[in-house]
Parts: sequence; structure tokens; C-alpha cells
Amino acid sequence: MRLGIIGLPQSGKTTLFNALTRSSQPTGASTGRIEVHTGVVDVPDPRVDRLSAMFKPKKTIYAKVTYADVAGLDGSASRAGISGTLLNQLTQMDGFIHVVRCFENEQVAHPNGSINPLRDVQSMDGEFLLNDLIAVERKLERLTEERKKGAGRDKGLVEREVALFERLHAALSNETLLRDVEISAEEEKLLSGFGLLSRKPMLVVLNLSEGQSAPQLAYEHQHSTLVALQARLEMEIAQLPPDEMAVFLAEYGIEEPSLNRMIRLSYDLLGLQSFFTVGPDEVRAWTVRRGATAPEAAGEIHTDLQKGFIRAEVVAYDDLIALGGMTEVKGRGKLRLEGKEYIVKDGDILNIRFNI
Repeated sequence: MRLGIIGLPQSGKTTLFNALTRSSQPTGASTGRIEVHTGVVDVPDPRVDRLSAMFKPKKTIYAKVTYADVAGLDGSASRAGISGTLLNQLTQMDGFIHVVRCFENEQVAHPNGSINPLRDVQSMDGEFLLNDLIAVERKLERLTEERKKGAGRDKGLVEREVALFERLHAALSNETLLRDVEISAEEEKLLSGFGLLSRKPMLVVLNLSEGQSAPQLAYEHQHSTLVALQARLEMEIAQLPPDEMAVFLAEYGIEEPSLNRMIRLSYDLLGLQSFFTVGPDEVRAWTVRRGATAPEAAGEIHTDLQKGFIRAEVVAYDDLIALGGMTEVKGRGKLRLEGKEYIVKDGDILNIRFNI
């Protein structure tokens, strides 16, 4: 699970990356080079903390998100589209966090001369739209040639691809983000690995100065979320020692850093959920897509568990917490045996029965 942090120069995206990953990458003027810095972050989840307190395991492991600070985008892609090296980095991302500058700073000029969040959001979306339009046009040209030759792949498959890419082309020509285009399960398979940028989920972060109110900005697209925070303040909080952070948060009456919510939002944005395994050795949160079956969840733990899957012992998190332990859960009949068709729910506690 990999999210790319993008934004115009001087937007504060590296500041946000440092806050998320507790890194110390230099912030300031853009070098103009294509650079990518990555960091892995625990997904804050109080359920993991509760389970760890209950089972007192040797290890406690949270779900993870990888963030990548991607430099090189400046909203000025030409008709040729985004450069190959940068495009290769962007297509590897599962989604994006677009940092939009809302703060004023006379010492740090905005590359477009003024603060205008709506313009900057539209600029980045426009860059992705243009790049996708170029990619779709090239794909249609190849399909047209394939049609003329009349040999090779199944003709029915080629026609389905032509219909799909013509529909995408029409949407992009109408400046519609591909996140807003309904795609069937079969079409998802046809697009697998194609890497269209405007299809990827987007979290827009309005980067405020301390005490600044968030501007009113509508961003009503599918698979998209908008959140406001103060990246520099969050970076300063994140880099405090744990005891000093606790004192700071208590002093200002802050329950948790805004970053925690943003990390959970980015996890949720990708259509993911957590299930848990528990025991004296380890309490662990595992990541699986929403709608995954019990065997697919077993495969996240180990491929052998998916291959030899027999049944899953399932306990709902709320039942376990309410009853106070596994013995009580079993005594009250709250432990269920589920088969291969079972759809895993967020917060399920699983124990996989398998045989290889």
C-alpha cells in the first residue's frame, strides 16, 4: 500500500512527509529534479492497543502505510505529458495525497504568484487528465492497428477494449476525472496495470498556517477525500519525544495529532480494512481490501494458509471487548466457524484452520 505525496513547489508536501514519517528531509526551494523519498508508517488503531492490553503479547504490530514524497510535478505538463521517469514513479502509487498551499508567506513565493487553492487543485487534476488522455489515445491507436491486422488476440476481447477506451476518451475529453467513471469488474481486469493517474484515489490536504481557518473548497469526486491541517505544526509535534508530545497535546487539549486522522483517512481511501490475529506471542493488524473473502485474508498472513484453507474461526472485535476474553466469547457462543465464501468484516479477529 503506497501513497504518493504530490503538490506544486512550495506547497509544503515535504513538510507533510516529514510529519507523517518523522523524517528530516530538507524543505524549501525545489531543485527541479525528480526525487522520491519513502517512509513506512503505522496506522494508528486504538483497537490494536485494546487487544494488546488484553493479551499482553510479546509483539504488537500495527497495519502499515508507505508514503512517498514525489518531487517533479509543477502543473506545467505539455502536450507530450508527464516525463517518463516521473510517470513511472507515479503509476506505481496506489493513490495520491495532493498537498495544496493555503498559507501566506512573503518569504516563500508561490510559483503561480498568489494563493489560490482551487486553481492549484484544478491544475494538478488537469495535469493528470492530460496525461491520461494521451495514454488512452495511444492505446486506441494500437487497438485500431490490431483491428486492421485481424490476427492475434480474440476479436471479442479487442472490441470490448475499444469500447472501454473510447468511453474513457470521451470522459477525459469532457474533463471528467476517471475516478468519476463507473468501471465494471470485467473492465477493471482490462485496465489492470494500465496506471491511469486520474483513476487513482486522491486525498486533498489543505495546508494551513497556524490558526488559519480552512477555505471553503468543494472536491466532490468519487474515491476522493478532503482534509485540512497545519503541516508545519504537525511536523513539529511529530518530532517531539513521546513524553514531550503528550504534555504538548494535553496543554492544548488535543486528543491526538491531526496526522493520525489523516493516516486513517488515507488507509480508508484505498478501500482497505483491518482484521486481527491475537495470542500471547503476537497481536497484529493485517490489511485486506474491503469485500475480501476469508481465504484471501488468510493469504495475507501466509500463502500456505490460503492454499490449505479449511475454516476460519471468527470473533467480532466488539464481542471480544464486551465479554472480556476468548474463554467468555466461546462460552457465550460468539465464536463462529466460517467457510470460503465468508466476507471478512473490518475488525474481525481470525484464526485460520488449514491443512497442507
